[in-house]
Amino acid sequence: MWLIVGLGNPGDTYARTRHNIGFRVVTELAQRYRLEFTHKRAHAQIAEGIIAGQRVALALPQTYMNLSGQAVVGLRQWYKIDPATELLVVYDDVDLPFGVLRLRERGSAGTHNGMRSIIALLGSQVFPRLRIGIDRPPPAWDLADYVLGRFTPEQEAQLPDIMQKAADALEIVVREGMVVAMNRINAPPPKPKREQKRPSEAPDSSSDTNTSAESDG
Repeated sequence: MWLIVGLGNPGDTYARTRHNIGFRVVTELAQRYRLEFTHKRAHAQIAEGIIAGQRVALALPQTYMNLSGQAVVGLRQWYKIDPATELLVVYDDVDLPFGVLRLRERGSAGTHNGMRSIIALLGSQVFPRLRIGIDRPPPAWDLADYVLGRFTPEQEAQLPDIMQKAADALEIVVREGMVVAMNRINAPPPKPKREQKRPSEAPDSSSDTNTSAESDG
């Protein structure tokens, strides 16, 4: 099975802040499969169901961000999962440009307090995670104020597409595994193809010679 945990802070005050993008993406995935957060377990709201033939539990910790590890450890014990292969954490990352997605099988917490809590209480940083870029704060901004602030109107307009792609990434992990998902999600976008001139458009040899002579001189 997969335990997919979206990080965020509970309550309407934080619902649309940068720090709650993990909540929003996991909620988007739940809505796709008509899964409802009807269970409360280990300090988290839980939606259980089947995605791509796999049993899943989607979790939204209600502990506030810096205590997220309490919910994750409790859910790990309840579902008896191996974090290295069955836990997937979704969260915001200030070290990635806005809207960029990165899947990893392990890694440090960086500056993220929720991830620090999870790693500390699990005693390991070996578990999959999906990072969603929210950009660095502007100069002189306090980091806490920035992540607890709202996206700009321009960014908010782009969020539906970003959340769709992030939910797609989670589906690929469940359906085809981390390696396949990382190869697709982490790959750079394809470069635009250069147009090739048709034979009739190709310059003649005399113009080539002239161009070379001009550049040499």
